Amino acid sequence: MSIKTAKTADFDTVKEITVKTIAAIYPHYYPKGAVEFFLEHHNDENITYDIHSNKVFLCFDNEHNPVGTATIKDNEICRLFVLPKYQGNGYGRELLEFCEKAIFEKYDEILPDAPLPAKRIYLKRGYTSTETNLIKVNYDDFLYYDVMSKKKA
Repeated sequence: MSIKTAKTADFDTVKEITVKTIAAIYPHYYPKGAVEFFLEHHNDENITYDIHSNKVFLCFDNEHNPVGTATIKDNEICRLFVLPKYQGNGYGRELLEFCEKAIFEKYDEILPDAPLPAKRIYLKRGYTSTETNLIKVNYDDFLYYDVMSKKKA
């Protein structure tokens, strides 16, 4: 397993991991309008900007297949996704540990927004929920997410 900084040439890979994961996992937690919101939020422009800013990372398995991605923005972990067929093999944990280490080099606290599929993972890693947010999205649906916090030990 390895993690590297994504380059412009990796855009399609980052986009594919993001879209496939949202499409497969999020409908189990959210209504259609919320799933569409996430897909729109992680659009080409945002991904490209983050890649050009050296904020996006790719995780590879031992055969060098891209299996996951994460984005670090200041003291926030964003866009942490592992392709569904690779989930449960420790890739998400490795990406999260990588992000935590990088953030704690500069900040004393990590403050990610946690959608429902990720909240349990953050809680297991010692994060606490500091607030719950609600956004009205298309189709009169709602999107719930928590702002999480983990302080440097």
